[in-house]
Amino acid sequence: MDYGFPVDRLVQALKYGHRLSVSRLFVDLLAAQSVPEADVIIPMPLHVARLCRRGFNQAAELARPLAQRWGLPVVLDGVARDVDTVPQAGLPWKVRAANVRGAFRVTTRVEGLRVVVVDDVMTTGATLAELARSLKGVGAASVENRVLARTPRPG
Repeated sequence: MDYGFPVDRLVQALKYGHRLSVSRLFVDLLAAQSVPEADVIIPMPLHVARLCRRGFNQAAELARPLAQRWGLPVVLDGVARDVDTVPQAGLPWKVRAANVRGAFRVTTRVEGLRVVVVDDVMTTGATLAELARSLKGVGAASVENRVLARTPRPG
């Protein structure tokens, strides 16, 4: 979906308003897509400081029930976000890739596996691309991203 009204308000209610019940709607929408040809699902990780501030990882809240519906294992702690990056939402599009460079460390075995990364919103794709680079760098056979919403490119 486009990250615009009303989807943007619902995502913000989940992430910043702690309205975890909204995740059920999001899971239903994501689960309606085709089941991915994958071996494992990994949610986009949060840095530990952001996780402590927010109290939960919204991507994990989506990944856990999606994995159950799709009959796939979910690895909730398979990737660490070692760098507490500036939130991408506050940065110009052109500097977002540099902001997340080297932010992830894969802590689980993914050699030869087809990985699905789950996240709530994709803007430029820089964070998803960096995580995919990290996963492929340790041997993942493929990385597919499943996101709830996409921010339209400016202009």
